[in-house]
Amino acid sequence: MTRPALLFTLLTLLTAALFIGDLAVGSVDIPLGKVWAALSGGECDPALRTIILKIRLLKAVTALLAGAALAASGLEMQTLFRNPLAGPYVLGVSSGASLGVALFLLGAPLLGIAGHSFVQSLGIIGAAWLGSALVLAVVMAVSHRIKDIMVILILGMMFSSGVGSVVEILQYLSDEAALKAFVIWTMGSLGDVTGSRLMLMLPVVAAGLVLAVAVIKPLNLLLLGENYARTMGLNVQRTRTRVFLSTVLLAGTVTAFCGPVGFIGLAVPHLARMIFTSADHRILMPASMLAGAALLLICDLLAKTLALPINTITALMGIPVVIFVVIRNRNLF
Repeated sequence: MTRPALLFTLLTLLTAALFIGDLAVGSVDIPLGKVWAALSGGECDPALRTIILKIRLLKAVTALLAGAALAASGLEMQTLFRNPLAGPYVLGVSSGASLGVALFLLGAPLLGIAGHSFVQSLGIIGAAWLGSALVLAVVMAVSHRIKDIMVILILGMMFSSGVGSVVEILQYLSDEAALKAFVIWTMGSLGDVTGSRLMLMLPVVAAGLVLAVAVIKPLNLLLLGENYARTMGLNVQRTRTRVFLSTVLLAGTVTAFCGPVGFIGLAVPHLARMIFTSADHRILMPASMLAGAALLLICDLLAKTLALPINTITALMGIPVVIFVVIRNRNLF
């Protein structure tokens, strides 16, 4: 067995063990035998079965999807912008989602339209998705007119700062209840995804992951620069569009359903490079997806054990990784 195959096997087994562990650990610890009985349809207390199947299973599957999605989109952004500090939210996807949620939670009451039927039907998820989609439209329009990818990166950062300022104004003007609801959303949560929401989230994330796999070969060409990729016959503009669309489907959807979960997309691609010692996206893409799922499951386990928001755990685990990678290897590309 080759080294990558062995590492993939070990990482898959680790992710499976963490998934089962996530079902067993919580405010009520459940023996692994009972977890297996609930999953396999064996004899199990109805209350425990409900906890496992209706609450913890949904949360664990959400962690798998969100971790894989954020890691894949982070890898795409780091390669496209040739910047080790680029993440899935570099295009302003998170800022767009935050603006959508801020307008829904904070702006609607200020404008006196909180009770409007359209506003009520939109919801936090719809508002976040709409905000992300608007950002994608702006980025796509800019990328068709500007060829320099670094200019697009800078514009994305400036756009994020501008949107952040609008959100801060809304926070300043809002009442306590609306402000508290918005702040809680920014902390991230894997537990708000119900069965019906998961059925909506799953195909969108799957489509984003399929797009991410489809651009593996173009991403390998882009490692040597856009000019080299063009000489090899790559349509760079089309590749950018596919990567941007994949990122918004992945990061935008995760943000809409789980809030802005930070540092997974930034740190995990670096971990995959360190573990597999490879720059080939045929290895890095699936490795990042698996590692992202495993890391978010670990974060969820710690968040449940310590009774803390998921974002605090992802930051505490992700920041040291990023600092270590930047100090250890300044020339990642």
